[in-house]
Amino acid sequence: MAPIKNILVIGAGELGTQVLLSLATHANLTNEIKITALLRPSTINSTDPARTAELDVLKEHNILLLPADISTSPIQALTSIFKNYDTIISCTGFSAGAGTQVKLTRAVLDAKVPRYIPWQFGVDYDIIGRGSAQDLFDEQLDVRDLLRSQEQTKWVIISTGMFTSFLFEETFGVVHLGPERNIVTALGGWDVTVSLTGAVDIGLVTAEVVLGSLGEHPDREFVNGAVYVAGDTVSYGGLAELVEGVTGREVERRIRSVEAAKSDLMREPEIGLYKYQVVFGEGRGVAWDVKETWNYKRGMKLQTAEEWAKENLK
Repeated sequence: MAPIKNILVIGAGELGTQVLLSLATHANLTNEIKITALLRPSTINSTDPARTAELDVLKEHNILLLPADISTSPIQALTSIFKNYDTIISCTGFSAGAGTQVKLTRAVLDAKVPRYIPWQFGVDYDIIGRGSAQDLFDEQLDVRDLLRSQEQTKWVIISTGMFTSFLFEETFGVVHLGPERNIVTALGGWDVTVSLTGAVDIGLVTAEVVLGSLGEHPDREFVNGAVYVAGDTVSYGGLAELVEGVTGREVERRIRSVEAAKSDLMREPEIGLYKYQVVFGEGRGVAWDVKETWNYKRGMKLQTAEEWAKENLK
């Protein structure tokens, strides 16, 4: 297997930026290893001050910028790009559009890239299965089928559960902060659980997967399967107590049943929020024991929900 010399990270959003910076600052990184971020040409050429500042940070860490639009580029064009890299990490999620994850995977396999980490930073799609409320999940299973059908490219899926910040986003409909009291809405019931990992920690874990075993066993973590990571696994009941304790304000407790979310989804099928509420309300394939995770077994303690809340809730 080719040594790790050229790493390509697709995308530099919330997750991609953390992956890039964690790779660039990893203790095992050598001058022989080049890290490249593949970004839309419009992003690289942006004059927006905030975006320019973000790109400057990447450049300061010796991260190269490569212009390409994965949404509009045909597979052949992506394949010709991917051939130049021995390790590819996809950090572009569902916002890239339906079919993008399969297209990227086909291009990776056509290019015979030695190592691949697909965009599967989330739930256990195998357990959830096909035909779930979130139709985009079926494509994730298509990606897994493609990877399992070949032996040329080594791969690993990093299952992280829900991004910690997403659980607390008011638009998700679980946590609502008010001046006098808060509301926590349990999806499915108070005993339903969800595993959580913060974007910064996902970046650290991904960099450790890629660079942590350089030397005699650079491919040790590319297990041709999924590994599970988490900073925390909480029930909605535990979340309500956490929010109450951190904010010091009373929490009104509500339950949103799976049936109610399904009914809303049937009435308004274009609203993705309802799809996620059904999946996380059903509670299948979305939680695992922290003490059984890849990071815990390697002594990597990640941020808990309470630690995140103390930093971010008011």
